[in-house]
Amino acid sequence: MTERLAEISARIAGVQQLGAVVKAMKGIAAGRARVARAQVHAVDGYAATIARAMAQALGPDISTMHAASNADYGRLGLLVFCAEQGFAGAFTERVIDSVGVDLDPDRLFLIGTRGLSIAAARGILPAWTAAMPSHSLGIPKLADRITKAIFEMVGKERIDRLDVIFTGADAGHPAIMRQSLFPIDTSHFQPARGERPLMQIPLEGLIDSLGREYLHALICKAALHAFAAENQARMEAMSAAAHQIERELDTFQALLRQVRQGEITAEIMELGTGAESAVDM
Repeated sequence: MTERLAEISARIAGVQQLGAVVKAMKGIAAGRARVARAQVHAVDGYAATIARAMAQALGPDISTMHAASNADYGRLGLLVFCAEQGFAGAFTERVIDSVGVDLDPDRLFLIGTRGLSIAAARGILPAWTAAMPSHSLGIPKLADRITKAIFEMVGKERIDRLDVIFTGADAGHPAIMRQSLFPIDTSHFQPARGERPLMQIPLEGLIDSLGREYLHALICKAALHAFAAENQARMEAMSAAAHQIERELDTFQALLRQVRQGEITAEIMELGTGAESAVDM
């Protein structure tokens, strides 16, 4: 009986330690998701500033660029943001499943170590991969690498246009988003008022430079949404694990009380038997 009590107590201690780890993981994930969502607003402001600059530089020519950006032609590349780590449920599986028939590994940019592992298990070997940083402050550097890889593939004439797929939020619920990144969609740019400003550099070079910055901002935004969504999924998975741990603790503690009660009852019976034997003697 004593050995069983020790075993149950050890199990309870182990479950409690696991619960502490799960609680810590949940807290870390919640903090990272909150910070990433706040940073999305800063990136939105940055992208809007670049969009205004492009609209001012283009002036009346923005309608021509808008028509070119709407052309549905050429080889399509995909930038897909998956999970970097585990303990996030079916986060990555849902993202990969959403790609569908457009999935061409030779023109696939896949972000996330966990996503790469799941893609490899399905026989998908992306043309370019990278790990998602552990903190959102590392996302601009990741966007630099992605932008460079995209233009290298454009320069080699392997892709003519690019879409991004990531997990965002729709009315507070996770949703798979798909957006066009390249060519840049100027349909939502506000037309500039007044005359075109004086410029010291050729218009083509200026638009090319601003376009790269705008693409960088859009990639940062998608990455931040994906980063926040992954940590949100991990937080929800840890919440479910925490509830399961609580249920297991309740079960073990009830069992411990039952075994203790049985041990006390056995001791009382032994004492009673001993007392009766003493009286008979």
